[in-house]
Amino acid sequence: MATRAELIQRLEKLDACAVSDALDSVGLKGAHSGLPRRSTRKRIAGTIETVKLHARAPAGGSKQHLGTAAIEASDDLTVIVVEQRTGIDCASWGGVLANAAKVKGIRGVIVEGPARDIDEYEDLGFPVFSRYTTPHTARGRVWEEAFNVPIQVGDSVVCPGDYVIADGSGVVFIPAARIEEILKVAETIAHKERLMTQDVVDGKPVSVVMGTNYENMLRSV
Repeated sequence: MATRAELIQRLEKLDACAVSDALDSVGLKGAHSGLPRRSTRKRIAGTIETVKLHARAPAGGSKQHLGTAAIEASDDLTVIVVEQRTGIDCASWGGVLANAAKVKGIRGVIVEGPARDIDEYEDLGFPVFSRYTTPHTARGRVWEEAFNVPIQVGDSVVCPGDYVIADGSGVVFIPAARIEEILKVAETIAHKERLMTQDVVDGKPVSVVMGTNYENMLRSV
């Protein structure tokens, strides 16, 4: 059985498109549009720590700032994924959290909802993907319900310990129980596409290269 670090090392050599195609080929969902990268040009890949927010103040007031427990529980193989689906226009991630996450070695953050301090992430060199952006603070508006629990991103349930890859094309979640299977399929797809690209570069007609080979590629992996 490969280690977590070894699986992530294989995943980060791929891109979101190859992994999305791999999910398609085995009938799994998990690829998402509409979560653009807000800072850097970095691709991120890792295992997931989750944060779930809500719009109800906890009894007795908040005991900790949202996101802090997840940062402290994470390591340098982690991507934090936040659910902020309250409908309230306020950020679930900001600059101080990003600085703390970078110090911890966390690979990046994906927000199902709004993020703020976007320019600061860019200056910091810290990758953040989010559904949209806002200047509004979470203070007095949303609170952390829990961390390290299943959350929802788009139409996917995302669990702690699942794998994710995110780049300029989108965000793709992979169930932990299927990661080795998906990696093998994605690596095969990526290899075939590299050969096809080389054929085009070598002068083979693109109509031939992109013909039945491409259309049937997912059926033959």
